[in-house]
Amino acid sequence: MLEQISLYMAGLPTFFSYFAIGGILMLACVTIYNRLTPLDEWALIKQGDTAAAVAFSGSLLGFVIPLASAIENAQSNLECALWGLVALVVQLVAFFTVRLFMPAVSEQIKKGDMAAGIVLAAISLSVGILNAASMTF
Repeated sequence: MLEQISLYMAGLPTFFSYFAIGGILMLACVTIYNRLTPLDEWALIKQGDTAAAVAFSGSLLGFVIPLASAIENAQSNLECALWGLVALVVQLVAFFTVRLFMPAVSEQIKKGDMAAGIVLAAISLSVGILNAASMTF
């Protein structure tokens, strides 16, 4: 029993380092995404815009899913951080790609159009799942 506890305790520093990297990258994702996209999701969400909340939640989950894969597969903190940055770039590319096909998506979300929010969230999640599955390093 004591040996099992000792093994558990030995893994805590690794857990905390990956968890901290994940938290920092998640905060960076929220900040960068909010600044690079034409929407101020936080302001819209504070105003009760459900479409913005759905779209933003999809984007965040679309980022966190591959980030979890990076944490699970990384051999070092640096490798984890680099793959996390890849996940962030992929989510930004997904958003701007959606805008090619739906140029008014940002305006629709600002107006509370749930269809636009759901489509953006679904695409963000789909891209995130593909991104996570591709992280087989």
